[in-house]
Amino acid sequence: MSQPITSLTLPGNPAHLLPPSWKAVITTWLAEDAPSFDYGGFVVGEDEKTATLYGKSEGVLAGRPFFDEVFAQLGCTVTWHLDEGASFTPIRKVATVRGPARKILLGERVALNTLARCSGIATKSRRLLNLVRAAGYEGILAGTRKTTPGFRIVEKYGMLVGGVDAHRYDLSSMIMLKDNHVWSTGSITSAVKAARAVGGFAVKIEVEVQSEAEADEAIEAGADIVMLDNFTGDGLKVAAKNIKQRWTGKKEVLLECSGGLTEENVGAFLNNDIDIVSTSSIHQSVQHVDFSLKIDK
Repeated sequence: MSQPITSLTLPGNPAHLLPPSWKAVITTWLAEDAPSFDYGGFVVGEDEKTATLYGKSEGVLAGRPFFDEVFAQLGCTVTWHLDEGASFTPIRKVATVRGPARKILLGERVALNTLARCSGIATKSRRLLNLVRAAGYEGILAGTRKTTPGFRIVEKYGMLVGGVDAHRYDLSSMIMLKDNHVWSTGSITSAVKAARAVGGFAVKIEVEVQSEAEADEAIEAGADIVMLDNFTGDGLKVAAKNIKQRWTGKKEVLLECSGGLTEENVGAFLNNDIDIVSTSSIHQSVQHVDFSLKIDK
C-alpha cells in the first residue's frame, strides 16, 4: 500500500457494541452456505484438527467477533494472535482454529468472507483517517448509510474499528431531510417543523442543502446539522466559511459535506470550517484484506 497503516486503540472493546440479535444473523449465513448435504464434510470426517489463519495482504484486523461466532456455532474454538484493530503486514499468523475437520471447513468460507470484508473497510477507513489528519483536518471523518442490506452491522463495525465515525446507523438514528423530503413538503422550513414535531428534543435533524440561502433557511428553522451537497473545491470552502461567520454566536450548527473525498484530493478538499466529512469510499467497493485458513499438516 502507498501509505503506512498506523495502529489505533479504541477506549473499549468494540465487540461490546453488538446487539443481542447479531448471533442469529450468523446462523442464517451458515444455513445459506450449507442448505442441504455437506459433501466435503463427509469426505474429511470429524477428526480433531488445528488450522492457521494467515493474513496475506497488508491491513487492519477487524471482525473478530463474527469470525469467533461462526466457529463457536460449529463447536470450534479460536485463539487470536493479533488484537482487534491491529495493523499487520503479510504473511502474518493471525489466529488458530481448533475443532473437528468438517466443522472447520464448514465455517471456513463464511468466516473468511466476513473477516476479509470487515478488515477491508477498517483498513480503508484507517488509511483515509491518517491522510486527513496529516493534512491538518481536525473534524470528523464519517462513513454513510450506503451499506449492504443484511451486512450493515459488519460494515459499520469495520468503520468503527478503523477509527472513523459510522454516521447514523439507520433511519431511526437521526432525521436526515434530503431533497426529496423538502420537495414533498414544499419547503425546508416545513420539513424541519414536521420532523421536530415527532423527533422531539432527543433526535437530531440534518438537512441537505444546495446553496447558502438554503443553509440559512435550515439553520433558522432549527436544523442541528446542515449538509452542503454537491459543493466542491473552493466553492465548498467559501460557503462553509460564510455560513460559519453568519451564524457563530447565534445558533449552534454543524456543517457536513458528503462525497468527492479521495486519497488523492485530501489536501485540496478539506478545511476546518467543515465539521464532518462523510464518504462512502471507505466502505463501498473497498479492496478486501486477503486471508486464508489452512489445516495444519
